[in-house]
Amino acid sequence: MLNRTGDGGEAILHYGDADYQVLKHGTYVTCAVTGARIALEDLKYWNADAQEAYADANAGLTRWKEIQAAKQKPE
Repeated sequence: MLNRTGDGGEAILHYGDADYQVLKHGTYVTCAVTGARIALEDLKYWNADAQEAYADANAGLTRWKEIQAAKQKPE
């Protein structure tokens, strides 16, 4: 039985716009916002530009807001 917390190790993925490519096999990725482990079969949210995975839509929205705020800051 697969342990959903990721006994198979962390996967490394390349995130595309509609899908992702597995670069290193594993059973989970880590949410860039919360640090939570996300089983690959549960992965639904990511940002292809930032190459980050998110545990849920709220985490993705949080990061999107951070990215937008950073773009607005004058250099």
